[in-house]
Amino acid sequence: LKLNQPGVAGWLTQDALWLVSKTVTDKLRAYLLSQSIEGIPSSNIAVFDELQSHGLVESTPKGKAIWTAQVTQGDWQQTFTFLRLQPALIWGNEDRPENFSGTVSIAAHDNSTDTPVPTPAPETVRARSSQSQPQPDPMALEDADYLGTLLDMFGLEEPEGSHVPSESTDDTSTLPSDSPGQAFLNWVKEGILSHKLVINDSKAKIHTVGGTVLLVTPGLFQRYAQELPGVSQGSDQEIEEWRWVQKQFEKLKVHRKRDNGLNIWTCQVQGPRKKTILKGYLIEEPKLLFELMPLDNPFLKIEKD
Repeated sequence: LKLNQPGVAGWLTQDALWLVSKTVTDKLRAYLLSQSIEGIPSSNIAVFDELQSHGLVESTPKGKAIWTAQVTQGDWQQTFTFLRLQPALIWGNEDRPENFSGTVSIAAHDNSTDTPVPTPAPETVRARSSQSQPQPDPMALEDADYLGTLLDMFGLEEPEGSHVPSESTDDTSTLPSDSPGQAFLNWVKEGILSHKLVINDSKAKIHTVGGTVLLVTPGLFQRYAQELPGVSQGSDQEIEEWRWVQKQFEKLKVHRKRDNGLNIWTCQVQGPRKKTILKGYLIEEPKLLFELMPLDNPFLKIEKD
C-alpha cells in the first residue's frame, strides 16, 4: 500500500498508522482466502471485531475499532473511516517511512482530541465538524504484496544483554497486595492496557506464547527500575535494582516453574531473517495481565526442559 498521498489507503503519523477500514479489510480478506484459511468472516464488522479482540488495532475512547478522521494536506481534505495501528506492528526495527506532512484529525463526534502530525512549525489543526459526512473510501490501490510487511512484523533483534539472570527458588512467604512484586505486576498490566508496553513486537519485552505470557528478563525489569529509580530503597540487599525487583516478583509465585525447579524459561524465536532466543518468566494465569488474551506470537516456541 502506498502511504501519505491523495488516493491511497494509509497515512503514517508519529504515533499511529491510519488504514482506510473498508479498503484494507477487503484486501485482508482476499489475502487470507487466497491462502486457503477457513472461517474468515464475510462481514467487515466481524473482521474489525477480530482484529480488535487480538489487540492488532487500537480502540476508540468508546471502545470501537473504527475511527473517523479527516486527512488534510495543503488544499486537499477528505474524511475516512480508519483502523488505527501502532507503527511498531508493521516496521518493527526496520526503517520507517517518513511521517505524513499534513494532518490527520479525529472527528469531533468520535469524542476524542485532534491528532496533528508533528511539523517543524506550530500548526493549528482544523477539527472536523460533526455535521459533515464521511466520504467514500478510496479504491485506487496497487495490486502489491499489501500484507507482506504485516506478516513480517517481527523483524527480530538480538537478546538484550549478554548475561543470563541467575536462577533462584521462590520465597514461600505470603505477600500483601501492595508488595513490591505486586506493584511491578500492576505496572505491567497498566502498561499493556495503555499501550505504553507493546507486546509481540520485535523490541517488545512481553510476548504471548504457548497460551501463556512471557515476561522477558532482564529487559522488562530493567525498564521498570529505570522508570522508578530508587524503588528498592529500604532494602539492605546490595544488588542491582532490577535484580531486586525480579526477586520481589518471584515471591508472588504467579510464574510457572520448570520441571527442574528453576524459574527462567527459554523461547526459540524463528523470524523471517534470523533466529535468536528470549529468556524470561511464564505467567501461569494470563488473566492477571490480559482481560482478553491475544493470539500467540507465531514466531516464538517454548523450549522444553
